[in-house]
Amino acid sequence: MTYSGAVKAGGPADVHELTDLMISKVEVGSMSNNAYLLRCRTTGEQLLIDAAADPSTLLTLIGDDGIASVVTTHRHGDHWQALAEVVAATGARTYAGRYDAEGIPVPTDVPVEDGDTIKVGRVELTARHLVGHTPGSIALVYDDPHGHPHVFTGDCLFPGGVGNTWKDPEAFASLIRDVETKLFDTLPDETWVYPGHGNDTTLGDERPHLPEWHARGW
Repeated sequence: MTYSGAVKAGGPADVHELTDLMISKVEVGSMSNNAYLLRCRTTGEQLLIDAAADPSTLLTLIGDDGIASVVTTHRHGDHWQALAEVVAATGARTYAGRYDAEGIPVPTDVPVEDGDTIKVGRVELTARHLVGHTPGSIALVYDDPHGHPHVFTGDCLFPGGVGNTWKDPEAFASLIRDVETKLFDTLPDETWVYPGHGNDTTLGDERPHLPEWHARGW
């Protein structure tokens, strides 16, 4: 079936099947958080992005093969409510942006800097540090050698705008600058965007609206 990225809490995962990577998306929790399970198709190794809520749902999605790693995109509580239980059940290594790690109650095994590589099996993800929604938010970029890139943006980029900066002009300026220079300026329009909440989008769909986002300030 064709992947759409439209999921509902309590419903099935939507699976994006790429040549080297399988991406399973589920919605969990009362704030409609997205969690993403990445599976290397060569080795079977798995990585979870944002153990947000509903640990039973996430552990069922993970299955008997377990996960090697779990990445928390940022420090906000709705993105790590299930982290302790998932780590306890799987023994996974924990990753988070260096400047958000102190705000996550589960210890971060690997603090992540801009440009760091995180592996899932033979697949490599590149971390991009995006400042403004939180001090240490990270996005993960998978530059698919068989197609277009894919980027997991946490709460830094959504259909229709960047993440919430609570009407703080400096935070907004920082976030939109980082999103533009590290995502829009370096990745093509075909890049698929997987946000922390809601439906997916592409950089091409959002790019024409950048001047509008600048003008409105959020």
